[in-house]
Amino acid sequence: SITLFLTSIVSSSAFVAVGKSGCSAPLQMSEPNSPDGEWGEPEPAKKVAIKSQALPFTNAPLTLDGSMAGDVGFDPLGFAKTEVDLSTYREAEIKHARLAMLAAAGWPLSELWDKKIASLFGLPGMLDDAGRVPSVLNGGLEKVSPFYWGFCIILAAAVDFYGVNRASIVKDYIPGDLGFDPFGLYPKDDKGKKWMQAAEIKNGRIAMIAITA
Repeated sequence: SITLFLTSIVSSSAFVAVGKSGCSAPLQMSEPNSPDGEWGEPEPAKKVAIKSQALPFTNAPLTLDGSMAGDVGFDPLGFAKTEVDLSTYREAEIKHARLAMLAAAGWPLSELWDKKIASLFGLPGMLDDAGRVPSVLNGGLEKVSPFYWGFCIILAAAVDFYGVNRASIVKDYIPGDLGFDPFGLYPKDDKGKKWMQAAEIKNGRIAMIAITA
């Protein structure tokens, strides 16, 4: 059925410059208490914790600084300890969000159109006597051909391989960016891109809750 198909698919200043006399001053290490780091290089600016939008009575984790679309400082269990962790979890989140949005739309549509599509191709319908699609809770998954599940696994693996490869070659890669925009809806300006990314992840989070509930 349509639903089954849809749901399956991150040392210059250590030396003193030559003086006006043309003689080099002695080599000098940075002061022990200097704000500069080793060899006099400026230390990277330390992040300051900001208040969490989701939990305003506490600070957001340092990795959740609001720069990522949909970031409201919500990580009560502290999963995203590093930037790499954050990118990894966002990649997983956006994949599940997209599947959930497809499933949230495909589930009711398959119950409406299953019989018509099945009869069009001369196949038996997948709905049970109550008109419900096969699922873990509804039952009926034994009706689905093993070849279908094999196709889903191969397709999912191919998409995932493409995404991993793209992440390794695209500069400033954004988690979930597969370069798929057949209708040209993705904005060209940074503000529009951020809005579109936030809209996708917010709707995806709602869909994940909806398809589970």
